[in-house]
Amino acid sequence: MAFCAQHNIPVENCGKLLVATNEQELERMHALYDRCLQNQIDVEKLDAVQLKLAEPNIRGLGAILVKATSIVNYRLVTEKMAEAFMQLGGDVKIGTEVVGLEETPSSITLTCQQKNQRVSYQAKFLVTCSGLMADRLTKMLGLPTDFQIIPYRGEYYRLAPKHNQVVRHLIYPIPDPELPFLGVHLTRMIDGSVTVGPNAVQGFKREGYCKWNVSLRDVWEMVCFPGFWKVSAKHFKTGMVEMKNSWWKAGYLQLVRKYCPNIELADLQPYPAGIRAQAVLSDGTLVHDFLFAESPRSLHVCNAPSPAATSAMPIGEYLCDKIAEKSLA
Repeated sequence: MAFCAQHNIPVENCGKLLVATNEQELERMHALYDRCLQNQIDVEKLDAVQLKLAEPNIRGLGAILVKATSIVNYRLVTEKMAEAFMQLGGDVKIGTEVVGLEETPSSITLTCQQKNQRVSYQAKFLVTCSGLMADRLTKMLGLPTDFQIIPYRGEYYRLAPKHNQVVRHLIYPIPDPELPFLGVHLTRMIDGSVTVGPNAVQGFKREGYCKWNVSLRDVWEMVCFPGFWKVSAKHFKTGMVEMKNSWWKAGYLQLVRKYCPNIELADLQPYPAGIRAQAVLSDGTLVHDFLFAESPRSLHVCNAPSPAATSAMPIGEYLCDKIAEKSLA
């Protein structure tokens, strides 16, 4: 919030409602509310009547109101971060692929492909926040890790403009503790529009933002990784439902209408998808929390689940503290 105020980036404090639509979710909601109190988060528990007063178009048995939740155009935030970085003397290289890493006791060297030429950069210390390629960079350094990045495509829709006022808050389902995904939710955007999503569909290309995108290399790495088969078997039913709803828009609509019955099929308009870089352990465990790896001269963010964007500043502080601990010459 302070960063946005400093750089004149618009922020709207709209709050968030986590809505329970059945008895099982209601039980989870009570447990989640207790955890919020334990962590000193300013929340309020609403019954069905209070929920209806807060959100006339939302249906549920109860909800948790998170008052501090705000919205922002995060692209503007990242652009301002890049601008501040360059003002401090940093350089941003886009369209650049890291193809090699070599660490010595005194430095670390990156070999990069830029268009038709290879260039090298030498540094005292390397920090990587490489998302979909996190496992590949740690392997380049030979770090002993027990995870692989599995891509899950998150597909969104934008509601028709007539529904821009359908909700006053962000509307989220009660999360399933077995899965690190937030579920399909309604998100008010800073421009006044409302998006729906995301789902969580198995991707077959790390940077495949369309249903039909396939990478033979990415698929081969997945099928050769034991954790992929174990996590797929454990969540087979959920995975099939997600795949069905990806191809069958009416199924996707049903997820939304559980708590917002006024939405019709024609109200779901196209919107860009995103790819979740999910770290999976070799035993099939989905990593729910932040995961880091390090060498004497490098530090790697290997898994950064939601709310990674919201937590960008604290993550940065953590990384700086870790680097300071090393007292590099």
